[in-house]
Amino acid sequence: MASPLKSLVIDDNRYQKSFQLFLERSSEHQCMQDFIRNTLPDILASIGDGKSHLNVIGVGSGAGEIDLEMLSQLRMKHPGVTVDNEVVEPSSTQLHHYKVLVSKKPNLDYIKFTWNNMTSSEFQEQWKVKKMTKKADFIHMIQMLYYVKDPGATIDFFQSLLNKNGKLLIILVSGNSGWGKLWKTYRSQLCNTEISQCVTTGDMKSFLDSKGVSYQSYELPSQMDITECFTEGDEKGELLLDFLTEVLDFSNTASPELKAGVLELLQHPDCSVESNGKVTFNNNLGVIVIDPLT
Repeated sequence: MASPLKSLVIDDNRYQKSFQLFLERSSEHQCMQDFIRNTLPDILASIGDGKSHLNVIGVGSGAGEIDLEMLSQLRMKHPGVTVDNEVVEPSSTQLHHYKVLVSKKPNLDYIKFTWNNMTSSEFQEQWKVKKMTKKADFIHMIQMLYYVKDPGATIDFFQSLLNKNGKLLIILVSGNSGWGKLWKTYRSQLCNTEISQCVTTGDMKSFLDSKGVSYQSYELPSQMDITECFTEGDEKGELLLDFLTEVLDFSNTASPELKAGVLELLQHPDCSVESNGKVTFNNNLGVIVIDPLT
């Protein structure tokens, strides 16, 4: 039976609000930045084959902060290169923020930005219709595979676009995170069947292993303060619950049993640590770096 609950993604305004609150309450961007500054440079060093021009595709780039951080590391590893950067982002609000960020950043004249206000599947469709033959040296898909119908097919497509020595970078929540436990327990009640939504790096590794695809993987420790979720009627707590469950107005639309079960699980040691009156959710991320098809 299809879930009567509505997906948070259908209300972009509320989604952006809950997402911003999630970023404030979690160490998500911090742990990504640590990875980008400390580990990614060695990965980027191996791409490009000494070429003076590199093609990059960002799929689900959001407001661009993480993209520009990665492009800056790419520039440090390959000084003097020019970059063709395809940005794929379905939210016009986020794309606007990205463009504003670019307009304020100095020294980006080595990058040509191509803005694609569309979903990754629309981008794939367009690529095929235009019979594009361009290959990419670096493709990244950060926290976006939840929003596609078939994550495996999406990975296959973008992997097929990689140049020799290219890299496809995927970041998702870790299979060992609180999200993994929440989804394993309540997948059928919470998850939108139109998109994959409840997918972790654990699922993606199983998929890649079954196909014999070579990849490297990393775990990024991250946490999130979800204390407000347990105060009935707290506006921020309700926004965070929407984000955690990916359900629009979860507090008021979920059955009392489902709501009680989710709140109990969120407090369980499998998902969170309670200390000094605070509930800290395990928001660990996983990174997968995929090589080109051989």
